Amino acid sequence: MGMRVGYARVSSLGQKLDVQLDKLSDCDRIYHEKASAGSKKIRMELQKVLDFVREEDVFVVTKLDRLARSMVDLSIIVQRLEEKNVDLVVLDQGIDTTTIYGRLQFNILASIGEFERGLIRERSREGREKAISRGVQFGAKSKLKKEEVCQLVRDFEAPGCSKVEIAEHYGLSRSSVYRFHKEHCNDLC
Repeated sequence: MGMRVGYARVSSLGQKLDVQLDKLSDCDRIYHEKASAGSKKIRMELQKVLDFVREEDVFVVTKLDRLARSMVDLSIIVQRLEEKNVDLVVLDQGIDTTTIYGRLQFNILASIGEFERGLIRERSREGREKAISRGVQFGAKSKLKKEEVCQLVRDFEAPGCSKVEIAEHYGLSRSSVYRFHKEHCNDLC
């Protein structure tokens, strides 16, 4: 049988870990941190515990919101645990994937998370297609106007003209000079 490994998190410096640590007291090892779940900052202790757990270990948290930012985030964490054959126990919500009923309950939650990810991807694709149909251009805007691109192509093809000097003149990298030439050498300038 593996270890019981606990994880506790509070989101601000003013909050205390005491209640969570008491509930996790039967764990063989506990990781804890003070980090907001919604922040872009990486939760280092969570990464450490996910790296640490091994096959047949049980990963224990007090509540799902102490573990994940969203259903999508939870789904990613659970996938990592499943790949390592590690069970998950969420004490306050009665989720225990060491039992058949706990796995069923959790698989339902994971399915909802997967559905949510699919909806997000679909909405993003539809929004992008709609924007393109309205003429929205994605990506960085060109640093050069059409006349400058035409002049760059002529300079590029002029004998004895240094590509480095062209790049410096237009404020581009050498690779950009070559790319502009390749993309526009057949344009009627």
